[in-house]
Amino acid sequence: MLFDLIAAALIAVAVWAALVVRETIMLLAEPGRKVESSGDSLAEELGNAGDAASDVPLIGGVLKKPLQSAADASAGFADAGVSLQETVSQVANVITTALIVIPVLFVLLLWLPPRLLWIRRSSTLRRLAEAPGGGDLLALRALTGPPGALAKLPAPPGGWAEAWRRGDPQAITDLSRVALKHIGLRP
Repeated sequence: MLFDLIAAALIAVAVWAALVVRETIMLLAEPGRKVESSGDSLAEELGNAGDAASDVPLIGGVLKKPLQSAADASAGFADAGVSLQETVSQVANVITTALIVIPVLFVLLLWLPPRLLWIRRSSTLRRLAEAPGGGDLLALRALTGPPGALAKLPAPPGGWAEAWRRGDPQAITDLSRVALKHIGLRP
């Protein structure tokens, strides 16, 4: 369970870090927003000036034409600002995706195979424990497993092996619990 928590924490940290990086990259779009805003304002003001200049008698049309051209050029600045924002957003999305996918895949590759193996082993042992004579087999597994787990239990008279051979139900139950506990299952 500890490894499950560590894997979940690593995935959460990777996602959090990727989102922080995304927000930092998105700060680069601020000049694009300013260019867009300035270009829109300038285009509007030049358009208004062109409209006002068109009211001048005799030369109004001549005055309006360059002002309208300048307003159109200013709209191009605004479009450039929008384009910069979109480019920054696309870069941020690609980098964020990479910063999430790569660590998550790495964690899953390290964590998932052992986890699936444990699930397979534990379900096999659980079925074995519930089958007729399964407690006996689990007891044998405990006897042939690491001796440290048995050293913690008070040995029955004659030792664990002798108690198992004669079919002592309490010894078999204790040994079965040791085998289940060793793999991380509750008896």
